[in-house]
Amino acid sequence: MLDRLQSLADRYEKLSELLCDPDVAGDSKKLREYSKEQSDLQEAFDAYTEYKSVMEQLQSAKAMQNEKLDEEMRELVKMEIAELEERKEKLEEEIKILMLPKDPNDEKNVIVEIRGAAGGDEAALFAADLYRMYTRYADSQGWKTEVLEASLNDLGGFKEIIFMISGKGAYSKLKFESGAHRVQRIPVTESGGRIHTSTSTVVVIPEAQEIEVDIKESDIRVDTFCSSGAGGQSVNTTKSAVRVTHLPTGIVATCQDGKSQNSNKEKALQVLRARIYDKFLQEEQQKYDSERKSKVGTGDRSERIRTYNFPQSRVTDHRIGLTLHRLETIMNGELEEIVSALTVATQAELLEKGE
Repeated sequence: MLDRLQSLADRYEKLSELLCDPDVAGDSKKLREYSKEQSDLQEAFDAYTEYKSVMEQLQSAKAMQNEKLDEEMRELVKMEIAELEERKEKLEEEIKILMLPKDPNDEKNVIVEIRGAAGGDEAALFAADLYRMYTRYADSQGWKTEVLEASLNDLGGFKEIIFMISGKGAYSKLKFESGAHRVQRIPVTESGGRIHTSTSTVVVIPEAQEIEVDIKESDIRVDTFCSSGAGGQSVNTTKSAVRVTHLPTGIVATCQDGKSQNSNKEKALQVLRARIYDKFLQEEQQKYDSERKSKVGTGDRSERIRTYNFPQSRVTDHRIGLTLHRLETIMNGELEEIVSALTVATQAELLEKGE
């Protein structure tokens, strides 16, 4: 591990030299590429620099023990060694995590798709609650959200909503949200006061750039139609809504929320590109899982991952056995404790497997 860290440090310092090179400064592509690479190495470089400093201090402190010291100084050296040993162990754990393989999609924006599943109107209302939860979490992270497509029911719930969350590290924090989310509560449509169980599904996809998914015009079919609102009533007499079909894969994306046909086509292509990219990711994940079944983030979108029990104010993530009794704050977007727990569980699994 130390050899890998030294190589990393050497590369970081080489990048510092390159970024000071006038030729690189005049080349925007190289400047952006080297700056990003150095930024990605920064945390590990800082940890390794501190680790070397701690090791040097520890060596000096241990050497002092062999010198003739009075009792008070000997006690101070002993305390310093204990503190340095503790810091050394913590840094070693931090470095192990920093050296784990990075998900290349972690820094990307995401496209989130939420759909009401089992439970009819109640499932659609819960889908709307999940949408609010994620947008409020995005706000707390300083991210931006944009609705790409939405289909309302008569009660104001979402039969389906597709939206983008843009911000640094969005995928790294939201990638474990894909799956079936179950709600247990008394629906507003229930007159007898009985608790119902409904589900909504969430899919989180990293945004794909054009260079990652090249969609040829000859490979797509574009259909236009009049947009419609809740209950299917027409809200637009012009054919501004767009449906784009990728013929080689059969993947479809629709958008009708934009102000114009061109705007809707652009958004539909954005979703289509992400879905095609996601298809390739899922195929790779399935190959990976056939060799080793992962505990967290298997990519199985039908898996029930979390239960929201309103009568008991309880949220349970079934993958890691985490239960929190503060449902209201979580539904208000305070997801960080769950996100952190899922991240730590994944890191622990990777460390255990020696990856």
